[in-house]
Amino acid sequence: MKKFFLSTLVIVLITSCVSPKVYKDLESKYNILKDQNRELSAENDALSSTKNKALNDLESLQKQYDDVLAQRDKLQADYQATKSNLDNMKASYDALEKNSSASIAQNAQKNRELLAQLEAKEQALATENSRLEKLKRELEERSNRVAELESVISAKDADMKRLKDAISSALTDFEGKGLTVEQRGGKVYVSMENKLLFESGSWAVGSNGKQAVKQLGSVLADNPEIAILIEGHTDNVPYKGSGQLSGNWDLSTKRATAIVNILRENPSINPENLTAAGRGEYAPIASNETSEGKAKNRRIEVILTPKLDEITKLLDDM
Repeated sequence: MKKFFLSTLVIVLITSCVSPKVYKDLESKYNILKDQNRELSAENDALSSTKNKALNDLESLQKQYDDVLAQRDKLQADYQATKSNLDNMKASYDALEKNSSASIAQNAQKNRELLAQLEAKEQALATENSRLEKLKRELEERSNRVAELESVISAKDADMKRLKDAISSALTDFEGKGLTVEQRGGKVYVSMENKLLFESGSWAVGSNGKQAVKQLGSVLADNPEIAILIEGHTDNVPYKGSGQLSGNWDLSTKRATAIVNILRENPSINPENLTAAGRGEYAPIASNETSEGKAKNRRIEVILTPKLDEITKLLDDM
């Protein structure tokens, strides 16, 4: 924190006499941060959309539950009315029994009809009660799964925040040397410019770069549940060398593989968690029209992703 405040103070003091080149570089960095912020907002919106869909499904199930409850109450009222009617008919039956066998037969028929109606109402009421209980259980299960999903997502975000902080702490010596660490979209991105790692046209990692990668590996070794994707990137200048390289894509792949090989030296890192990928010049983060932009595009990105099996299972069950 002291370094940060001292750096901020120095920047403020020299702002008045900053050169156009430095200003343009700062402006480029600002635009990059804006782009990264938009990406984070988009990913956050996607996660919010998933959560909102689950809440909408929960609201629909609640409405079904309320409708069935209202229907159950109506059947209950019909049942009571039919029972009251039956009681009245029984009373009439008793009175008529004293007067006429014909009236007794007629009332008996009506009585049987009312009894049949009553039994039908009771059966319908029992069926609706059963359906109501089933919907109630489904509603409770859906509510529990939504709560569990929110809890898991929150825990994953907290874990990745702790991982980002641990990496930032481990690599603090390399701040200002082409290394950045940030969290967005539920992932942690460690970006290292080639000036920290490689000579031009080479995939051999220098001593300073090896030290940075090994310090990163010491943190990753303590997080075995993290998937590690190493991406190599170049600028758009065609590779004109000869020998073992066929072009920028080949160079970016070899550089990513070189970083993987350094991480594999740490026996606590599971090789199954490591993936090397070369993306050539096809995923720039800055304009290739300037030397500063090209320098930013020549980089290694280590993308750390938590295992999402638990979240996927919860979404499949909803």
